[in-house]
Parts: sequence; C-alpha cells; structure tokens
Amino acid sequence: MSDITLYELPGCPYCAKVRSKLDELELEYDVIEVPRSHGDRTEVEKVSGQTGVPVITDEAQGVEGMNESDDIVEYLEETYA
Repeated sequence: MSDITLYELPGCPYCAKVRSKLDELELEYDVIEVPRSHGDRTEVEKVSGQTGVPVITDEAQGVEGMNESDDIVEYLEETYA
C-alpha cells in the first residue's frame, strides 16, 4: 500500500491530469475508483468532505482529502519534484 491514494472517476479529465503528474514524478500511488453517482461516493466524502474528484491523500505528508486538480498538481510538484 502506497502513502498516496488517488480517488478518481474513469474518464474524468481532471483525474487524468493528476494521474499524469503522479506518473511523471514516478510516484507510487493507489487508486480508488468512485461510483458515478455523487450520492454513492461515501468513501471520498468521508476523506474530503465533498463528493467531487479528483481527491488525494498523502499519509507521509499528513495530507487528507486534498481536492481540485490544479491544487493537487501544484502540491505534487512542490513536494516531490
């Protein structure tokens, strides 16, 4: 199990942006695919307080439930680049 977990929805362009940055930085991460229905996204809601994706957690850095793809990409660049 990796320190970083990405909550995503397949086909989501914002999720793909985050996944691309994770791959570019050669980071290990786990992926949790959320259901299409926002009402069924209880797991990501528990982590981030909302049902949108992408969301990441990074246990090594104490990050719980960061959302917004631009913020996530900026965080990854600042922390791991």
